[in-house]
Amino acid sequence: MGKAEMIKQELVEISPSLICTDLCNVAEEVQQLEALGIRSLHVDLIDGHFSPSMPLGLATVAQLRKRCRMDFDVHVMATDNEFFIRELLAIGVQSITFHYEAAFHVERLLQLIKAAGCQAGIALNPATPLSVLDYVLEHCDYVLLMLISPGYAGNQGEAMVPYALRKIEECRQYIRRSGRATRIMVDGRVSLEAIPAVVAAGADCLVAGSTSLFSRERTRAENYRQMKDKIAQGLAARNFS
Repeated sequence: MGKAEMIKQELVEISPSLICTDLCNVAEEVQQLEALGIRSLHVDLIDGHFSPSMPLGLATVAQLRKRCRMDFDVHVMATDNEFFIRELLAIGVQSITFHYEAAFHVERLLQLIKAAGCQAGIALNPATPLSVLDYVLEHCDYVLLMLISPGYAGNQGEAMVPYALRKIEECRQYIRRSGRATRIMVDGRVSLEAIPAVVAAGADCLVAGSTSLFSRERTRAENYRQMKDKIAQGLAARNFS
């Protein structure tokens, strides 16, 4: 791979999902991810009310922050967004994304995050239309597109929604029309097989889970190499006219 291809490939970020690690040995697991050269860690915080799951607590995130050099990209799935946002800002994370569906004062929460010097994003459930971003996209560093219902990743039968690629493409077009540089993050069954298509559609950041980086069929290092190869395939297939 030439230098130009390597630089182009770096435009698509891989952010491993913390909840897919061995949570009984989370510090060691994260150190292994760092050793691969991964720079961002995707941290899901779920309150058990927004979605029926609660794999991590704030105390775990705070302790891990002190032992890890990677950026923390936090995805809040909660009904009390402001509480979690303020706690996460105090911990010192680099990016906070919250759900439009659970936020009464979207603009205020985005301003709260940005005022602290943290990157901000809005997450959308699969069937939430892009039009909800009309007045707030200018404050978003990321739009996180959920490709499965959030919090249900443990259900192995949960497949990527059939309109996933269409929504990614429409989101890319929506952002380009706005003239913004907002990045598209995708989360939910982003498998090795699916990566070329989602990258070709316009995804800029891939949340890596059990069907890609954490697949048990290969080592993490082998999975990481395969992900980068699949990203290169997707970039080569992009046709953004």
